Amino acid sequence: KDYLSAIDEISKEDFVDKDRLGAVGASYGGYSVYYLAGHHEDRFKTFIAHDGIFNTRSMYGTTEELFFVNKDLGGPYWQDPTPKAYTEFNPINFVNKWDTPILIIQGGKDFRVPIGQGLEAFQAAQLKGLKSKLLYFPMENHWILSAQNGIIWQMEFFKWLEETL
Repeated sequence: KDYLSAIDEISKEDFVDKDRLGAVGASYGGYSVYYLAGHHEDRFKTFIAHDGIFNTRSMYGTTEELFFVNKDLGGPYWQDPTPKAYTEFNPINFVNKWDTPILIIQGGKDFRVPIGQGLEAFQAAQLKGLKSKLLYFPMENHWILSAQNGIIWQMEFFKWLEETL
């Protein structure tokens, strides 16, 4: 509700082109993009998610940093009661509502948000027949450190926006 009310408020400004809105996020922002893709009610024309959590259950079992999933997700999914992060707030539970192009960016050496998160999201988008692209950097981690890869990231980012907005 916060995300949607925020975009609705900013969209009232004269400088915002309401017909060309996109949602972009990395890390927690990437998770937010995946979640919004199933809840945006036609507000956005495109999405870009960089190293975001797509499936909180598989994330819990594959991340190297349990501190964050224990704190942010509320602990393991097998608890009783199950934390809402695995039910109400798990982006994978809302893929049936995905209907918008999405660019997914993932680092191969990201052990905090492992590659499976990006691959699961891309597979879902592809199987739904959505315009989608996976930008995979096998030697990068949770962020892009190589200057050359940074240039590629920027080029692909803006190319995607040109194609989808």
